[in-house]
Amino acid sequence: MTFDGSAGGRSDPPTRACHYLIGPSGFPNYGDELIAATWLRHLARIAPEADVWLDTHSPGPARVLLDGLHPRLRCTDTLWRLCGEAPSDDPWEVARWVQSAVDDPGLAPRWDAGIDLLGRTDVVHLIGGGYLNALWPRHIGLIAGAAAAARRSGARTAMTGQGLTPFPSGATDLLRSLTDRFDVVDVRDDPSAELLPGVARTCDDVFLEPPEPRAAAQAREFVLCVQSDIGAFEPSVLAAQVLGLVRAWEIHPEQLAVVEGIPRVDRAVPALLEHELAGAEFHPFRDIWRHGPPMAPGQTWISSRYHLHLVAAAAGATGLAMSVTRGYYTTKHRSLIDLGSGWTSFDAETGGTPDRPTGTGFPPHVVRRCRELKLSVAKAVYGEQAPEEASAPPPARRLALRSWRTRSS
Repeated sequence: MTFDGSAGGRSDPPTRACHYLIGPSGFPNYGDELIAATWLRHLARIAPEADVWLDTHSPGPARVLLDGLHPRLRCTDTLWRLCGEAPSDDPWEVARWVQSAVDDPGLAPRWDAGIDLLGRTDVVHLIGGGYLNALWPRHIGLIAGAAAAARRSGARTAMTGQGLTPFPSGATDLLRSLTDRFDVVDVRDDPSAELLPGVARTCDDVFLEPPEPRAAAQAREFVLCVQSDIGAFEPSVLAAQVLGLVRAWEIHPEQLAVVEGIPRVDRAVPALLEHELAGAEFHPFRDIWRHGPPMAPGQTWISSRYHLHLVAAAAGATGLAMSVTRGYYTTKHRSLIDLGSGWTSFDAETGGTPDRPTGTGFPPHVVRRCRELKLSVAKAVYGEQAPEEASAPPPARRLALRSWRTRSS
């Protein structure tokens, strides 16, 4: 008997398509997890037989949180590790190092297997969010690594639903140079579009499939979510502002639900008001992730969290969008208000006690239009694949994607 590597005349099984997503899942953060879940559900419909990898800083928790959303999901942290290994925080140094490591895995032998995987992808997709900006300057290496990986594999490259401001000083030309190599570039707000003239400006990726209000016997009239992780304000300052609103609007604790978008981080402010809010209903992150936020038409929210603003407004709730960082959260909330969320902007730095909002959330036609826009983005990235047709498209499709990017300006 000889062993010649053959399989009795049988042909090798067809190669699966490999879709490689990049995003900050697993921290956990409700908005980041929701964006990843949105794309995984979409891929489960159009490409259930494809291999799907999610490159994230926390692959273990992400794998558990997102379990079951795509039958072939796996998680890694290759590009995030490479960003962390860069010699400095300078965006130019980070981009150079990550591209060099992807081109020559010998520079980063601990991640050789992950870099090899990057060279065998059909789509490399930086999913949406607000993680590519000056708050985390090393993350530009994710863009650089995606571009370098596609150069090796010939993969389609996409960035969707991105919020890029504030961007690191002196790195705008680098950003433009890197994104020029992408087939699809889509941002979610006007300041980001101004950084990258000629790209698509649609909306947040969650509009691809906004979550439905969960069934509840009685949703509370008011909902609160105020964070303490980003911004120049101590929790006590924010707690004083919240208490002023509660009193001015005559909110009784039995009317109030408190929501946690990030575990522990979003407890600091309401914890200072514990004795003032006895009787309020608390929803920890694990609850809203499993069952959805306690949202309903007609509610009034006080939220510093952008994605809770988005999903509550899509469900017909109004609210106060509290900005705790002018250069970051003001832009995020403003993009939703300009879109028609009906919410009132509130600058925590300016303070004051605004009147209770009277809006009704996004009009249904706005949500439908945003979904149509995101479906067009998804089609540009992944094509209109039937479930049994998960293979990579021919080169002609790559040209079509580039022309879509130009036409969408």
